Amino acid sequence: MTASLIAIAKQTRLAALKLAVLSTETRNQAIEAIAQALESAKDEVLQANVADCQAAATEGIAKPLYKRLQLDEYKLRDAIAGVRNVGNLSDPVGAVQIHRELDTGLVLKRVTCPLGVLGIIFEARPEAAIQIVSLAIKSGNGVILKGGKEAIRSCEAIVKAIKQGLSQTAVHPDVVQLLTTREETLELLKLDKYVDLIIPRGSNSFVRFVQENTRIPVLGHADGLCHVYIDKAADIEKAITITVDAKTNYPAACNAIETLLVHSNIAPTFLPRVAEALQELNVELRGDEPTREILPDIAAAIEEDWETEYSDLILSVKIVDSLEQAITHINDYGSKHTDAIITEDVEAAETFLALVNASGVYHNCSTRFADGFRYGFGAEVGISTQQMPPRGPVGLEGLVTYKYQLTGDGHIVATYTGADAKPLVFKDLD
Repeated sequence: MTASLIAIAKQTRLAALKLAVLSTETRNQAIEAIAQALESAKDEVLQANVADCQAAATEGIAKPLYKRLQLDEYKLRDAIAGVRNVGNLSDPVGAVQIHRELDTGLVLKRVTCPLGVLGIIFEARPEAAIQIVSLAIKSGNGVILKGGKEAIRSCEAIVKAIKQGLSQTAVHPDVVQLLTTREETLELLKLDKYVDLIIPRGSNSFVRFVQENTRIPVLGHADGLCHVYIDKAADIEKAITITVDAKTNYPAACNAIETLLVHSNIAPTFLPRVAEALQELNVELRGDEPTREILPDIAAAIEEDWETEYSDLILSVKIVDSLEQAITHINDYGSKHTDAIITEDVEAAETFLALVNASGVYHNCSTRFADGFRYGFGAEVGISTQQMPPRGPVGLEGLVTYKYQLTGDGHIVATYTGADAKPLVFKDLD
């Protein structure tokens, strides 16, 4: 491990320790300074992204990754708006979760505090750096960023602007660092002495690689295999609109659907109409045998299709005979990301929401809503599909932990043990 990377990690941890004790107002001022610096550097950031995109196209980058790499004026505008939204959120640091008197003069508090230093490794999607830094500053954490080589110019321009903004505030610019080589990625995964949480954002193979090559806790998801189930009691027009949006609004996103499940009762009416709407938008359909009896011109789906995150304009379609069969399919093949039911049957919807094992379960709306910005989190550092919290889009609440603070006045445990033990009172305080 190189001495330079250890030095960077030490600098980040020191800056994070100082950040953690700054006031809410001071951290919010730093966030606003970041937003203003990014606005001032807009042209430089966009030009850097154009250069990244041109280089990536020349190297034959995969289409889904290229889509994620592109950062236009509207994406940048939304990312900067997200920075300011984070500044407007409640401070997650210093919240007293428990305030309890154990005995007279012996008071216990559980208080939220920053995690420390975050290591964020992401492919393409340079605006992720903007979202992550704003959340890190707000939650009092330092952050070491490692973008993919395809986004190196964009990330350098973004981090340069962020550091310029921070230099005008009480937050030291060292709280944000950018790594640029693959070798540094491997070294970052070994820095368990200095880095408290790794958050990978990218392909399933990339996330799995990170999970398997570090002792640092990892937050993230390996797959975004999302489903929409069209129930027999679905409103046809609503179902078509939602399906088209969930597949085509941004097919490279992890919250786009990859499999469409359709109840056999409604399939003859629904499938020809939704197929027409999807094919007008160049979606390739792959169906099981019952689906192809209704749509004979589409390709046959194989077992692998139910397990594939296409991240592209491809959709596998399967006809099921019951709600229970749909739920079983989703729990067998899904990635616990986001799954939706389209139905006017409230009881069926409630069953689906209760029994589908996913971080997001939706009724009559698009899976594309699985996003920290759309949840009102300001932004997100990623989406977690693990069973333990945080789960789903991870905003500020996923970047803080807590500590127990106990204040006494000469209290000792011996007073509360043995034959003459004094009882503890456990009185919750306001």
